[in-house]
Amino acid sequence: MNIIIVGAGEIGRHLAVSLSREAHSIVVVENDAQVAAELEQHIDGRVITGSGASANALLEAGVAECELFLALTSDSTVNLMATSMAKKLNAAKVIARVHPGIQREEWLFDYRGHFGIDHIFSSERLSAIELSKFIRNPDSLMVEEIARGRIELQQVRVSERSDAVGKRLVDLKAPERTRVASITRGGEHFVPTAGDALAAGDVVTIFGDPNRLRKLATRLQKGGGKEDEMRVVIFSGSEYGFALAQMLESFQCKVRIIEKNPDRAQELTGLLADTTVINTDGTVLAELEEEQVGDADFFVATSGSDEDNVMTCLQANNLGAKNCLTLIHRADYANAISASGRHFGVLAAVSPREATRRELERFLISDQFHTVKKMGAGEVIETEVAKASIAAEHMVSEIDWPEGCVLVARMRGLHAIVPGPEDVLQPGDTIYAMVAPKVRKKFLKLVR
Repeated sequence: MNIIIVGAGEIGRHLAVSLSREAHSIVVVENDAQVAAELEQHIDGRVITGSGASANALLEAGVAECELFLALTSDSTVNLMATSMAKKLNAAKVIARVHPGIQREEWLFDYRGHFGIDHIFSSERLSAIELSKFIRNPDSLMVEEIARGRIELQQVRVSERSDAVGKRLVDLKAPERTRVASITRGGEHFVPTAGDALAAGDVVTIFGDPNRLRKLATRLQKGGGKEDEMRVVIFSGSEYGFALAQMLESFQCKVRIIEKNPDRAQELTGLLADTTVINTDGTVLAELEEEQVGDADFFVATSGSDEDNVMTCLQANNLGAKNCLTLIHRADYANAISASGRHFGVLAAVSPREATRRELERFLISDQFHTVKKMGAGEVIETEVAKASIAAEHMVSEIDWPEGCVLVARMRGLHAIVPGPEDVLQPGDTIYAMVAPKVRKKFLKLVR
């Protein structure tokens, strides 16, 4: 695949090295001559010194033949400009890294549509999502997001205590616009039909709006019992910590942020409605003791310093915090800590570089569809409803979907839902479906 990467910073360099090892044709555009020269020694690809927002640099990089264009600098303005120019210069698919504040404003302004960009993301938000999965769904086996975070995927095990045991899916009366999309039973995986019943011990994959999905997950796991409030302490009010706190505020969590900088602490107090912000130095053991960090269900370190993050987790663990999570900026350190961190109290380590790589690798396939997630029963496919397709202008219930596929999300503009039987699929809608391998071609023939 012909790939152009703008920016060879922390994120861009990591991705360039990773992709060049996978036999892709890589061209990197980097404004800093020294950084560019150093990167050229480490990747099997071209490195061009220049601005990603320069038409000359983009043309020299071969933008007209580019299949995937990634703008990954730390400057949102440069990335938006570069991707918009690349699209006009005939790059097939363009993706921009942005400040999390811009991504939060997508509800107010369609940046993608305005700049002609296929996808935008922030590494801070991706990392916060990874961290939040452990907290929001501690009993879930897997948690992922699709449709720009509007729809969530969870894998849960059905408890013997659940009232769903023995019920067919059609009789389950699950929360509106949620779906059971796959079942694993006795080592076998399948995409269920409405007539299939759930059994104790089943591992099921469910989709839906995060708030509604939580009710279904709790019902399957605990029989619908009352949820316990999670006590979460976040070390550092960085963009990572702020994004995490925002995500947790809408869930059953009591959140506190420890932030050393008084100005930042004051700013966070104004931005967060249900989070307590404490202005103190979280690297000092006495301060952690004073704030009763040992009572926390989760202690999460999100500062810019890997050393401070690991050490504060060790201190929190010694004080009695039940679970510790940490952000680690160096991907190799994150892997090492994730592998052996439990021995010294760290449940998991999240790397922004790896979170970004996982987000972008789904674009490295066919232009007709993207595989968002591969699972035992099949794969979650993202594709667009073509104008002349069989599905276009029809209600979901009017389409003869093959057995082995389940629609799990429909995105139109900025809005995403789990589609119901009476929802009409329009040309240009982005849809997501759980599809068994044997029916992938049949599914695509309906929507492409």
